[in-house]
Amino acid sequence: MNIYFACSITGGREFETVYQQLVSALLADGHELPTAHLAESNVMHMEQIIGADEVYARDIQWIRGCDVLIAEVSVPSHGVGYEIAYALNLGKPVLCLSQQGRKVSKMITGNPDEKLKKYEYVSVGDAIKISREFIANH
Repeated sequence: MNIYFACSITGGREFETVYQQLVSALLADGHELPTAHLAESNVMHMEQIIGADEVYARDIQWIRGCDVLIAEVSVPSHGVGYEIAYALNLGKPVLCLSQQGRKVSKMITGNPDEKLKKYEYVSVGDAIKISREFIANH
């Protein structure tokens, strides 16, 4: 399955190890993740050498080509919010994961779109399990 993985970059990287473990598990399951590099520690440097217009065009193309979008939303991010809305507008199934107890925008938590699933997790293992179940249902 082609999965667009979305996570905070400029908004903060405090969940970087979660991103890395989640991406590693999905790749190990044989899925295609064109955004796997977003989990890497040097992502800020990698993304700085690409112009904003190129990033936008590239990411929009990846969202259009994905089967599902999985977003880790524990850290607020304008870009991730945009990507979620864009994917939903295209009718793509979207999974939003957040660590239990984190405040998540009401634009996500209050969105009634049937294609949008929202789950809190306690451990990375929980997030991986939820992601696998979401993928299996799509």
